Amino acid sequence: MRTLLVFIVGLLLGANAVYFAMTRYARPDCPRECPAPSESARPIPASPTTRSPVAAAPAPADSPVATLPAPAPSPAIASAHGGLGLPVRGLTVDQLQDTFSDARGSERRHEAMDIAAPAGTEVLAVADGRIEKLFTSAQGGLTIYQFEPTGQYAYYYAHLQGYAPGLREDQAVVRGQLLGYVGSTGNANPSAPHLHFAVFELGPEKQWWKGTAINPYPLLGGRH
Repeated sequence: MRTLLVFIVGLLLGANAVYFAMTRYARPDCPRECPAPSESARPIPASPTTRSPVAAAPAPADSPVATLPAPAPSPAIASAHGGLGLPVRGLTVDQLQDTFSDARGSERRHEAMDIAAPAGTEVLAVADGRIEKLFTSAQGGLTIYQFEPTGQYAYYYAHLQGYAPGLREDQAVVRGQLLGYVGSTGNANPSAPHLHFAVFELGPEKQWWKGTAINPYPLLGGRH
């Protein structure tokens, strides 16, 4: 009986030793048998069409994106710096005469340019713009008031013999377009046809008959 008990105890101790050895050395990185990874713990293979979002780096200060071009000057500013075309067909800059400060009577200045030319010579728009007013007056005779696109300046053509066919108020015109013909209407001398040309800086009310006169001579390329 004692021998049987010793045999059974020895058998149990041996089984425990074998179990300990199997579980201890099955995975060197686990103190016990490592559990199988769950579905959520398994790595997901990278998709060839999926990329991690990358924050856009700020553009350097000297890059084209960060550097904006300077705004182009307005048509009014360009005109004020000598961008006007000549208002009479065939006229050259050398033929211009500065009559802006000439006296007219005892109380006023001319504040315009007189450009002599044969009657019927074509009068041309000095810049792009719009016909604001076609008007007939005792002094200016047949006249045209043209506004440039920003409405800051007005161009005044007077003593015309006639208007270009189809010319009308609120019509858009371009530089060099035919507006009318040189004449001597109004108070001009019939024996000396000419174009009376003036430039006005308009006030905020944009009144076609009222503005501050600017000498056209340098604007047309004239030099003293």
